[in-house]
Amino acid sequence: MRELQQKIDFLREVDKLKQVYRRSFLMDGTRNENDAEHTWHISLMAVILIEYAEENIDLLKVIQMLLIHDIVEIDAGDTFAYDEIGYLDKEEREQEAADRIFGLLPESQKDRMIELWSEFEEQESNEAKYASALDRMQPLLQNFYSKGSSWRPHGITKDQVLKRNACIKEASEELWEYVCKLVDESVELGYLGI
Repeated sequence: MRELQQKIDFLREVDKLKQVYRRSFLMDGTRNENDAEHTWHISLMAVILIEYAEENIDLLKVIQMLLIHDIVEIDAGDTFAYDEIGYLDKEEREQEAADRIFGLLPESQKDRMIELWSEFEEQESNEAKYASALDRMQPLLQNFYSKGSSWRPHGITKDQVLKRNACIKEASEELWEYVCKLVDESVELGYLGI
């Protein structure tokens, strides 16, 4: 019964992910997306876009990574992708959050969650590269379809977006080509600076 209660406590805690709002807007531009919505969307993307992964990957592992990768933002907050100052202590804030939040689970599950979260962060396995590519691509799609709603107010440029999203190329040449096309269109449409 103790382990069941630990799991319920964890599930109750991660419900808070629904209250962590991101800088990205929904594709219709009506409001900011929350982390739980982001997690659902990229998990679905992993299933739908699997044929574009460059390597054979374990889709279940990818989905597990995507489901947990932003849980740390319950404590650490969402760091805007182009916030250089916010990135100075991001790793430390997120590690502390991972230790606390995953620490609510029974030991064996805690260790597995931290292992998956760390693998995602390190971006070395094929699964982590694919998961990370989708994590980067989704806000880019949101910005394109919401007319640069989180790019324009911050003066984000084409070079910044290409640099931030370059990891997509490692996971899928075809997805990278598509992203480059959207970035060029975004400049033409005035969603991104040069």
